[in-house]
Amino acid sequence: MEITYIGHSCFQLKGSTINIIIDPYDPKKTGYKLPKLKADVVLVTHDHADHNYAEGVADYRLLINAPGEYETNDVFIFGYSAFHDTDEGEERGINTIYLVDIDGFTVLHLGDLGHELSESTLENIDKVDVLMVPVGGKYTIDEEKASKVISAIEPGLVIPMHYATEDLAFKDDIKPVNEFLDEMGVSDVKEQENLKLTSASDISEETEVVLLKPHH
Repeated sequence: MEITYIGHSCFQLKGSTINIIIDPYDPKKTGYKLPKLKADVVLVTHDHADHNYAEGVADYRLLINAPGEYETNDVFIFGYSAFHDTDEGEERGINTIYLVDIDGFTVLHLGDLGHELSESTLENIDKVDVLMVPVGGKYTIDEEKASKVISAIEPGLVIPMHYATEDLAFKDDIKPVNEFLDEMGVSDVKEQENLKLTSASDISEETEVVLLKPHH
């Protein structure tokens, strides 16, 4: 299984039987270019333009944009309801987090999570190999809350997302990734082109931060 970071909160998961795109963004909203993307399945965590640009993905046959249980191409996808803010969605609405069981690995994408996870949600996501977590703050959890969420989930690998870069249209509103890295006590992480996982031995026993290079 191979994970590629397109940018912002958008990822591509390539498994042995499936190609998934999560949270494709509108270039006009983010300022990021969107490369030509193809997928079997598109996952959308919430209905905001920097996450729901399914028209930017070609050839998909299934769009998932709500909580529920789904199965396709020997891959299981579980969507759990969460919120985009700390006020049960009153400010920014509902946010679906997705747990994807693919090629023997579990990948959890938190979308624009705005709060720490409830005990009932944590009970549903018992084991997480790869966690994609927003870290920029303001519209999502910030680096401190992200650290708490990571501690509660105890994933093998953590990929930060939804942070400020020089090309982001609203870069002044959210924080850069280095503040999250500082919070996690990470000083020597190197940006990787992608993340390839072939066996359980590729997953660290202790939580490890992986910084992926955007491909926008």
